[in-house]
Amino acid sequence: MIVPETLEQIAAAATALGELNDTALASLKQTWPDLRFTVCSDDDMPARMSPALRRERFNLYLVSSSEHCLSLTDDPLQAIGVVLAEVDEA
Repeated sequence: MIVPETLEQIAAAATALGELNDTALASLKQTWPDLRFTVCSDDDMPARMSPALRRERFNLYLVSSSEHCLSLTDDPLQAIGVVLAEVDEA
């Protein structure tokens, strides 16, 4: 489960870290060791999914592990991780 306050904290930490690279992911994993994190382009996210949280540089999507497979979810009660999807500045 990822509560809205935690999602806001993750977004604030990611913003403060600047570039979303391996160092940033390691920092997020250290702060929230029970959560999974990944980075991709927002263009790679399915159009049917809405971000759980939007920021100027990135959007946050929730990941669940229901049925033993990782998948995107809009249910924070099922969430075990976050995708930080970078928004193209073009």
